[in-house]
Amino acid sequence: MVPNITLNNGVEIPQLGFGTYLISPNDTVEAVTTALKTGYRHIDTAQMYGNEAEVGQAIAESGLSRAEVFITTKLNNGYHKRDDALYATDVSLQRLGVDQVDLYLIHWPLPMIGVDYVETWKAMIDVLNDGKARAIGVSNFLPKHLDRIIDATGVVPAANQVQSHPYSPNNVTRQADKKYGIATEAWAPIARGEILSDPTIVEIAKRIGRTPAQVVLRWHIQRGDIVIPKSIHPVRIAENFDIFDFNLSNADMNVISNLDTGVPADPNPDTFDYIPAN
Repeated sequence: MVPNITLNNGVEIPQLGFGTYLISPNDTVEAVTTALKTGYRHIDTAQMYGNEAEVGQAIAESGLSRAEVFITTKLNNGYHKRDDALYATDVSLQRLGVDQVDLYLIHWPLPMIGVDYVETWKAMIDVLNDGKARAIGVSNFLPKHLDRIIDATGVVPAANQVQSHPYSPNNVTRQADKKYGIATEAWAPIARGEILSDPTIVEIAKRIGRTPAQVVLRWHIQRGDIVIPKSIHPVRIAENFDIFDFNLSNADMNVISNLDTGVPADPNPDTFDYIPAN
């Protein structure tokens, strides 16, 4: 059974979610349907992914009640002005076919684009107060970005979704999250597959009778982070879910943590300024 993490506003989020980044709309309904049948109850999407409608369709057709599925989506980079953010929120709700999402995130801080992300965060607070999200947070925010929005508004994000995997665990940001009581969510948790052939991971997997992906995902879970692997392959979707009947030893946890290369995640959230076509 997937454990829940209680966010700083009391909302509970399943610690393991199903990510839909780079899953095409044509594949999304089938992939999310498979994930829900497997047992996932936390689905992560974003306006930028272009598959919110398909995520909503899969959830609506699953036979599960709305309360059984935790839905996260993210504000697209082209909608950081207050009125634009409020408009984009309503569009997301319409596409998803819901009145409220469980977690709504600013996708990137975008400090280079000329719109202050504090303004964007204030819009997110309006979304929360209007009842269109049960919790609000951020994605790819560095500690200094967190400091600014919290100092300006007094409202602490419930979650910060950042790139994190053993090669680049993003520990500085994780520590800032911890200081504020912000839950850390890990995207690209298996380093886009790169880490699955790492000799250390392969050795541990063979020794304990698990796959490399399960070992890495279990490492995330035992660190206390929320993790959102993604796949369109039913076997891998099931494999990624099957990580709650074993534990990594402290020694193995430390060995995996020592794979940190010291190279920061890419792209750099402080200079990233990509705005996709809306």
